Amino acid sequence: MHYETVFILTPVLSDQQMKEAVEKFEKVMTDNGATIVNEEIWGLRKLAYPIQKKSTGFYTLVEFDADPTIVKKLETAFRRDERVLRFLVFRLDKYAAEYAAKRRSNRAAKVSNTVTEEAKEN
Repeated sequence: MHYETVFILTPVLSDQQMKEAVEKFEKVMTDNGATIVNEEIWGLRKLAYPIQKKSTGFYTLVEFDADPTIVKKLETAFRRDERVLRFLVFRLDKYAAEYAAKRRSNRAAKVSNTVTEEAKEN
């Protein structure tokens, strides 16, 4: 099954602490047999409304393929970690999976174009 999770970490973390938290949740996924398809760290963003008196948070999106039993373990890990403000795990249907793949390829093309343009300038 294809899954996608978005979680928001508290903004008081340093970059190193934020990366460690993301690695921890990815480890929970891989230890339970999931394969990570895509990871996007969106960085510090403003929240739509305050959560725990905080108005910003570190957003991270992770797409993964896994057995449905992993979702409960992952959500438990999110709930037990005080660094997580909010999280959402959802299953992608075939249309959402196609859209996610298209988005990944567009993003990769954009990055390669930027790298090519920078190389031409230098």
